[in-house]
Amino acid sequence: MYRDCSVGVVIPAYNEEGFVGDVITEMPAYVDRLYVIDDQSTDDTWDEICEAAARDRDARTNPTGNERASGQRYASGEGYADVATDGGTSALASRAQVHDPIGRVVPIQHRENLGAGGAIKTGYLAARNDGVDATVTVDADGQMDLSQMPRLLDPIVEGQADYTKGNRLLSAEYREAMPRFRFVGNTILTFLTKVSSGYWKTMDPQNGYTAISQEALESVALEELYEYYGYCNDLLVKLNVADMAVADVAMPAVYGDEESSITYSEYIPKVSTMLLRNFFWRLKTKYLALDFHPLAFFYLFGAATAGVGVFAGLWTLFIALSQLSVPFLEGVASVLVFALGVSLLLFAMVFDMAQSEQLEAQVY
Repeated sequence: MYRDCSVGVVIPAYNEEGFVGDVITEMPAYVDRLYVIDDQSTDDTWDEICEAAARDRDARTNPTGNERASGQRYASGEGYADVATDGGTSALASRAQVHDPIGRVVPIQHRENLGAGGAIKTGYLAARNDGVDATVTVDADGQMDLSQMPRLLDPIVEGQADYTKGNRLLSAEYREAMPRFRFVGNTILTFLTKVSSGYWKTMDPQNGYTAISQEALESVALEELYEYYGYCNDLLVKLNVADMAVADVAMPAVYGDEESSITYSEYIPKVSTMLLRNFFWRLKTKYLALDFHPLAFFYLFGAATAGVGVFAGLWTLFIALSQLSVPFLEGVASVLVFALGVSLLLFAMVFDMAQSEQLEAQVY
């Protein structure tokens, strides 16, 4: 328990032999439950998970056989099936085999490789079924400083946020520690995620060090969570529609010997397409279906008008090149139409920022 709140940690693992065991055994004592998901690894990740879980259990058990730390609610492994809802249990069982707990560790094996997002989704389903008060996500590669976990948990425990995430861009010192190619890619995805999610102050959306409240887990459709690397971006959109408060927490990252499994030629178009689709879904759901706000029309009309302006400008350029003369009035008209479209888009962004301003906070 952490400040009277139960804490679960989701650890997705794919070919993390040599890393995941240390993450398990170094987990803080106040963590009640570790959901470690083996995503059909081809190395000895599964064996390392089970061995590390046994070591962690033995280290936490005193000579009388009782748990020393705060995880007594889940220490024996009892109660998992009791608190699980039928729907949640079914969704979890269809995608993974949940083994008996080893101490506070729940070893989970995917029936097929589902990717990083799929593993996080599986862990979230298990944590939601258990009714855990706050659920943290930690990578299995040892990049995340576990001593920083209370900074993610405090805003949730104190009722200031429903979802917290690490942010490596808030501090100049942390930004400088990030490899240059990651910084550029992160900056681009940050902007696209701001537009898609409506959380305009939130940065570093790819940071996988997060914590989420039980209320937030229950407010989003976990069964529909994106299962590729953009799962964290997708979750932000869903949280915004549910009016959940989000806090960015300044946090360093550790870059070690691990190798990224992301294929950027596949990653960029997939995540960009998902963000565009989510953007329209958010406008429809939050500002047309659940409530009404003119910003949805500003966005749509602005994009359409700017598109007409671009098309008219290209057509004018084509005429000018083919006739070797510049049609002045047509050119001015296309520029004005484009400027009007951009102005409408900027108005929409200002309205959007105002709508979510009270849902965002930054913790330095």
